[in-house]
Amino acid sequence: MSISDPARSLLRERAYRSITWRLVPFLVALFILAWLDRVNVGFAKLHMLDDLGFSEAVYGLGAGIFFIGYFLFEVPSNLLLERIGARRTLARITICWG
Repeated sequence: MSISDPARSLLRERAYRSITWRLVPFLVALFILAWLDRVNVGFAKLHMLDDLGFSEAVYGLGAGIFFIGYFLFEVPSNLLLERIGARRTLARITICWG
């Protein structure tokens, strides 16, 4: 027994709606966590410069080293994504960065 085109279209629409309602809240939560992580770097700068006596150059060097590490670990992270799948990779990233 085959499914007619209208029925197949309806099934596809329901599947997309279901997937959207499950993924969008999770992705919004991840976006907020990533935004908080970036904002905290700026707040840390305000206090670090005064408390530790860092100059702008020292702070810039530290932030640069942080982003170089972020860039270098991106390739192994993507290779791991292919190996273990998206669900485990998102969970790993959320737990490690959170």
